[in-house]
Amino acid sequence: MNWDVVITGEHWQQLRQHLFPGDHQEHGAILRCGYVETTTHRRLLVREVIPANEVTDYLPGRRSNRTLTADFIAGNALQFAEDGSAYLAVHCHGGDDRVAFSETDLRSHEHGYPGLLQLIGGPAVGALVFAVNSVAGDLWTPDGQRHTLDKLIITDPQRTELTATPRPDQPIAEQYNRQGLMFGRRGQQILANQKIAIIGLGGAGSLINQMTARLGVGHVLLIDSDRVDESNLSRVVGATRFDAHTWLTRTGNPGWVRRLGERLSSTKVRVAARVARRASPSVTVETVSGNVEDPGVAERLRDCDHIFLAADSHTARHVVNAIAHQYLVPVTQLGAKVTVGSVTGELTSVFSVSRLIVPGQGCLWCNGLISRSQLTDEGKSEADRVRQRYVDGEDVHAPSVITLNSIAASFAVNEWLLRTVGVAHRVGAPEWVHVDSLNGEVLADVTRKDPDCRWCGPARFGVGDAKPLPVKRAATK
Repeated sequence: MNWDVVITGEHWQQLRQHLFPGDHQEHGAILRCGYVETTTHRRLLVREVIPANEVTDYLPGRRSNRTLTADFIAGNALQFAEDGSAYLAVHCHGGDDRVAFSETDLRSHEHGYPGLLQLIGGPAVGALVFAVNSVAGDLWTPDGQRHTLDKLIITDPQRTELTATPRPDQPIAEQYNRQGLMFGRRGQQILANQKIAIIGLGGAGSLINQMTARLGVGHVLLIDSDRVDESNLSRVVGATRFDAHTWLTRTGNPGWVRRLGERLSSTKVRVAARVARRASPSVTVETVSGNVEDPGVAERLRDCDHIFLAADSHTARHVVNAIAHQYLVPVTQLGAKVTVGSVTGELTSVFSVSRLIVPGQGCLWCNGLISRSQLTDEGKSEADRVRQRYVDGEDVHAPSVITLNSIAASFAVNEWLLRTVGVAHRVGAPEWVHVDSLNGEVLADVTRKDPDCRWCGPARFGVGDAKPLPVKRAATK
């Protein structure tokens, strides 16, 4: 089981500037971390960087090595014990691409960490040692086990992985040769190690699925509760008339025949899995025919490297927004919308959006993109929603066109790709792209962050498994 540390770009800059101010001296700090454990990963999520003052907190030891003082360690450890945080001591060595603990470092860990585990009672204690472009880790857990760090992940402005020693580049398969000319062997290897999730496999999500599979992503998690019907065939990639069972569901057939056709039609995740495997035989595909807010579904997103949210419900936005900041997983929320005047029937707006949500840099709640009234309505049973409609009849489908979905999907995947393989030149907070197709304008929406937001602020940021996600409660017998 791999052990990773995840840190946002903002915290990484704070830590890097403290460790490497240009004086070529040794500096120290403590990291307060949340924790997440899945079947394949254990991750420590950096919630806070606590620099050690060289005058009072990080002093020369008996053998000239600097060490954190007992008071500095104990003061922070007691706070960590109260909120269940993990403890990481940090210091730096000289060098660039390779780093390791000294024998003195390791002996100090063996002397101090068993007692520190008893004091904190959290999921782990340990240490990281950094060189300029590398990191090594020595992690201790309450079960008496000792672990090495696999990698440290910096989430933004471009995704970066630091390891103790450089990893050899793998040869590029001929299938990816042309794109490898752009971002090289290392970039292709990064994509092969990525686990992404796509929530909603309709017009936009099915395009993202095909794009990421053809790019060579190694692992994809597909989530959607719907089945294919004839109205999907104009925009869902890979869907066929056979998937929709159109000979059974067509108008004019008896009701029981149409209902049988609907039950036999393919799920959207089944179609998407078929498309992904045909595009890239080596891809690992997980499918969930359900909703992200269902018990047990959201938890499968906790160790993803990126999430594409192409579902249009406010409930899905709410859950995934919480995951982004609680587990430090970047999310792209995207979609397209066409509105028509109720009286004139004329088009009033036609637009596509791509919104990159970076942990710690504002969220969908901060920017007014989740509606409390919509959440309330979506939480009602179907029978309650029918009773409260002003107009009888079936729900009216919103207009949807594959070209508009393609705009949103292309912006979303391209931004994710360039950031992931490390060729993007990005500074500051990400802009949200709004493409107005009626007026031919591409707009950049300025985002805002509420420092007291309960969803992306300190109360939830990086807490990992310490807080439950806002999903539906499992039914009780």
